[in-house]
Amino acid sequence: MRAILRRLGIAAGLALAAGMATELWGRTRFRRLVKSDVQSLSAASSTAGEERFVSDAMLDGLPEPVQRYLRYAGIVGKPFVRKVHLRQKGRMLLARGTPWIPLTAEQWYSIRPPGFVWYATLNIGPVPILRARDMYRTGEGRMLIKAASLFTVADAKGQEFDQGEMVRYLSEMIWFPSAFLEDNISFEEVDARSARVIFTDGGRTATGTFFFDAEGRLTEFVARRYAGTKLETWSVSIAGYGRFEGLNLPVRGKPQWKLAEGDQEYIDLTITELSHES
Repeated sequence: MRAILRRLGIAAGLALAAGMATELWGRTRFRRLVKSDVQSLSAASSTAGEERFVSDAMLDGLPEPVQRYLRYAGIVGKPFVRKVHLRQKGRMLLARGTPWIPLTAEQWYSIRPPGFVWYATLNIGPVPILRARDMYRTGEGRMLIKAASLFTVADAKGQEFDQGEMVRYLSEMIWFPSAFLEDNISFEEVDARSARVIFTDGGRTATGTFFFDAEGRLTEFVARRYAGTKLETWSVSIAGYGRFEGLNLPVRGKPQWKLAEGDQEYIDLTITELSHES
C-alpha cells in the first residue's frame, strides 16, 4: 500500500496530460469492469432461509464493551444484513508534503459470504485523475488503480494483499454491525474499553482490536496489516457518528499507518448515503 501511494503522485501528472477526452473513453471501460465485479459479488450473496432478526439473547456471551457498542448502535430487533451499498466523499493524500485531493467513492458489500467492491475517483478540479477498484471476494483481495482510467498505476494481489483486504473488511463491519454476530466472527475481551476480534474466511484469519468509549461508541480500530511485504500497525480513528437505517453508526473514518518514522495519514472518508438489504 505504501509503495502504491508513492506511485500515485507520478500517475496524477500522467492523467492530467492525457486530457478529458481520453479519460472519458477510459472511464466507460473502467465502469464496466466495476459493474461486472459488483454483479459477481451480488450473485454469490446468500439468499437462503427466512429473514432473521437480532435478539437481545444473541448478545449474551460477547465481551461487555462489544455488547455496549451493539446496544448503542441499536441492532436489537433489527434484521440481519445481507448486502450493503454506500457512498462516500472525502480526500486522499498521495504523498507526504503534497495537497490532499478530493475523492468520491461507492461501495458494495456481501456479508454471506463476506466481500466488497469499492470504486473511487480522485479529481483535480474538474479532471478525474485516478480511478480505483478495491475488492475482496472468495478469500482474495485485489486493487486496481488507473490514471486517466487507462494507465495502470497498480494491480495489487497476493497473500499479503489478501490479508490486508480481510483487515479492511473487518474494520468496516461497523457499518453493518449485525455482521458482528455471524459465525465467522469471534471476540476476546481485553478490558472494559476494548475487545479483540477474529475474522475467519477461506481457512485464513485476520485480527484486530476495537476500542469503545463509556457510552458504547466505537472510537478506534487497530490491527497489524501488510504494507507491501512487511506487517505494520494500521488504525482507523472514528471522527463522527450519524444515523442510517435506524442505527447509530460511525460515518467518518481516518485510516493511517503508524510507522517508526511517524504516523502517515492517507485518506479521510465520510459516508453520505448508506442502505442495507436483509
